[in-house]
Amino acid sequence: MKYADDKMIDTYQEWQQAQKIPIHTGFFIEDVKRVETAPWDLKGGRGAFINLEGTGGTNDAYVCEIPPGGKLKPQKHLYEEMVFIVDGHGATSIWQKDGKKHTFEWHPGSLFAIPLNARYQHFNGQGNAPVKYFAVTNAPFMISVFHNLDFIFNNDYSFTDRFSPEEEGDYFSGKGQLWGDKLSVNFVPDTVTIPLYEKKERGAGGNRHVRFDLAGNIMMSHISEFAVGTYKKAHRHGPGAHVTILTGRGYSLLWPDGKEPIRVDWKPGSVVVPPNQWFHQHFNSSAEPARYLALRWNTWRYRFAMFNHEDAPTDKSVKEGGAQIEYEDEDPKIHKMFEAALAQAGARCRMGHAVPWCTQRESARAV
Repeated sequence: MKYADDKMIDTYQEWQQAQKIPIHTGFFIEDVKRVETAPWDLKGGRGAFINLEGTGGTNDAYVCEIPPGGKLKPQKHLYEEMVFIVDGHGATSIWQKDGKKHTFEWHPGSLFAIPLNARYQHFNGQGNAPVKYFAVTNAPFMISVFHNLDFIFNNDYSFTDRFSPEEEGDYFSGKGQLWGDKLSVNFVPDTVTIPLYEKKERGAGGNRHVRFDLAGNIMMSHISEFAVGTYKKAHRHGPGAHVTILTGRGYSLLWPDGKEPIRVDWKPGSVVVPPNQWFHQHFNSSAEPARYLALRWNTWRYRFAMFNHEDAPTDKSVKEGGAQIEYEDEDPKIHKMFEAALAQAGARCRMGHAVPWCTQRESARAV
């Protein structure tokens, strides 16, 4: 192979820029419904990339719009993709080469994963408004590894161990297999109402949780919900966790070890990606439960050592070799900030049983 000069090549970045759509960066997206988009020839709709600092270049996200009553172009690619429906009703068809099509319907709050290298097409089922969806992919990693776009987009290999051409109709039915708080499933009809399971290790006040193994991928997602007047324990992990707010209002603090926290305020539709090994902490400062969807690396089923979080468990104290800061070890000013935010929302703190310096001890005992 001959090279014209000694310039470093970033195949993913070159491909991304060739798409000629907006690229949104930074720490935070206030509302994925409102990001600037432009016509995207590859998809046949409007789109925009979202490359936040916290991905570390390992994964990416994008927003796409399907025109009213329209459809996007058929797609196929050798990278994983998880799709979250932000707005609108429609359907998706997925198939392998020369195999039968599997079509399922979705609506706001639905989540599904595209089986690796399968063919698929999205359809808008409403004639009066566009559909908007938010997708997280590992395209930066895969495109950079192979640095050959023809291999990524025109490879005909079928991963039938993940999705067989003769797969039964239950594949995208929403049915799955549950192990404790872990669910193997390929389609989640409604992330806002799906039942969750108690996970006391991650925080006070009835923190609830479920983890998904989607389409046999090495990327995964989880949903977490925490009650009014509570917040989660600070923790840190590897890059690429796209925290997408489903319900409630609040804020997150993000900081590298030894530095002052950065605060981002969120609402439904917000996305924040904590940078690699930065501590971060999520606070429900509203008068309703807060629930978020995290789209990220590292399924619990398939070990992927490059971004393995289990070396420092996120539900174990840093004092014991983990990656979590216990409430009694946090800076007291963090709780003071939280009580001030609750006062603005007209909500009461319910952390008295967990945080020694909580000023609302009476209300906490009543929980």
